[in-house]
Amino acid sequence: MKVTKSDLPKAQAELIVELSHDELKPYLENAAVEFSKNKKIQGFRPGKAPFDLVVKEVGEMTVYQSAASQAIQGTIYKVLEEQNLEIVDQPTIEVQKLAPGNPFTYKATVSLVPNIEVCEYSTIKVKPLEKIKIEEKEIEKVLNDLKKMKGKEVLENKSAENGDKAELDFETFVDNVAIEGGQAKKHQLVLGEGRMIPGFEENVLGMKKDEEKEFKLTFPKEYHEKTLQNKEATFKIKVTAVFKIEQPELNDEFAKELGLPTLDALKKNIKTNLTQEKESKDKQRQELELIEHLVEKSKFEDIPDELINQETHKMLHELQDNIAKQGMKFEDYLTHIKKTEADMRLDFTPDAIKRVKTALIIRLIAKKENIKVEDKDVEEEIERTLANYKMNPGYAAQLDELEKNLRSDNARHYFVNFLTNRKTMEFLKEKIIKE
Repeated sequence: MKVTKSDLPKAQAELIVELSHDELKPYLENAAVEFSKNKKIQGFRPGKAPFDLVVKEVGEMTVYQSAASQAIQGTIYKVLEEQNLEIVDQPTIEVQKLAPGNPFTYKATVSLVPNIEVCEYSTIKVKPLEKIKIEEKEIEKVLNDLKKMKGKEVLENKSAENGDKAELDFETFVDNVAIEGGQAKKHQLVLGEGRMIPGFEENVLGMKKDEEKEFKLTFPKEYHEKTLQNKEATFKIKVTAVFKIEQPELNDEFAKELGLPTLDALKKNIKTNLTQEKESKDKQRQELELIEHLVEKSKFEDIPDELINQETHKMLHELQDNIAKQGMKFEDYLTHIKKTEADMRLDFTPDAIKRVKTALIIRLIAKKENIKVEDKDVEEEIERTLANYKMNPGYAAQLDELEKNLRSDNARHYFVNFLTNRKTMEFLKEKIIKE
């Protein structure tokens, strides 16, 4: 087998691989056997027909094309290993020459792991995590939120007050033109929570069912919809219902409804949850800071375009999933923000490059420091993930399929990467973050 390698820009390489007719022969014979297994040939058992007869039955080029595909699969990774090339994506293959009785030639274009010069860990300074403190007012806020969740709505014929829920229809006009998305029917608004622009809720206060009102307000200069910033708008509203929200008392009975024996136990539980939440956020922030310093101080060759394209594609799908979870269509979202899918890909590119660099440098450090995970660690993570699914009744009907997927080779490969990355991050924090 003859291999010619050429370096390409942006960490890519081109390989021209040539197999002599003798080297291709075993693949031709195997292709003929496969065809004879699947095509009934008179006088021969499946898989036993002679090569020449199979060629006559299915066509010479059909056999050669099948053999070429098998030859590529059978040789490409051996070629990459012999050339000592570490790739980051599947090779792009192009058949260059395939003719009976001649050598078979194909071209493989591969994206390589770019050269990275990792900075000295000692040059990175990241502060250790501070001790988490939970203030009483934070606990009180959670308790008040729980009270609101457990509150009962009572329909009343009265004027709307702070704390009440008003149900209303409204329309919004700028320069006498109705604005897109500025209309709603039976919109639910808890007065006093400040969810509308300043002045809106104040105009609802004191209104009763079936009352109508028209008033003007100016959108804030920092309003999320830029076309409306600092614009004066006319609002036409009609209250369709007023509900008084009766909130429960904070006592042991309230705690028992939430599965805890006493109010003190509920407060302790809230404090524990708030502590864990803050610790998790601080840990993520610390790891992000560490990675940013690491990427900034290290030197990278040009990143292959294919890797950046893959990452922007992944980020786009993440956004589409988030939009779908909010009950919106992605096309409507793009229309609302006045952008195309191509615009979004372009917007994602800088962050995609950062994410690719992060993945590459973590992978390199793991290799450099010989950081590996044991099979038992992978098994434990699979079992832990499966146990989480089993605890969620929503997945009851899918458990068999989920377990099958979690135990697949692809899933195992994911868990190995995930655990290796986590172990590498712990190694870096131990090296870099000092008390």
